[in-house]
Amino acid sequence: MKTAKVVYLGNLMAVSTHLASGETLITDAPVDNMGKGSAFSPTDLCATSLASCMITTLGIYANNHQLVLGQMEAEVQKIMASDPRRISGIDIQLRIGLSNEQMQDDHLKVLLSRVARACPVARSLHPDLVQQVDISFVEIHD
Repeated sequence: MKTAKVVYLGNLMAVSTHLASGETLITDAPVDNMGKGSAFSPTDLCATSLASCMITTLGIYANNHQLVLGQMEAEVQKIMASDPRRISGIDIQLRIGLSNEQMQDDHLKVLLSRVARACPVARSLHPDLVQQVDISFVEIHD
């Protein structure tokens, strides 16, 4: 089964349609590469996919282990290189909400960090691409 259909709109923009859901997103070339920067660039999506995959994988792990996690959020920075133009690094600051009891469990924190870093996107990116992932745990208050 095909995943998506991508159609060029002109002016360095494309619309991608997720075939199973019909959801769409538009991409634009970045300002530093002749685009307007009016939407995610394809390389932005690649970098953002790493963070999204980490959070999703943590959610799956939590569901499978009857573990309740608080809010998770990530900030992403994409680092570009030239000659050839490519993503050379992705820096992610990932915050995971834990209960007071979970905050005391160092083993759990190590485990969650390993789960995040072993997500499918992380394992799919070229080993030359530097993945700098800083994970912090924040206490959730009921």
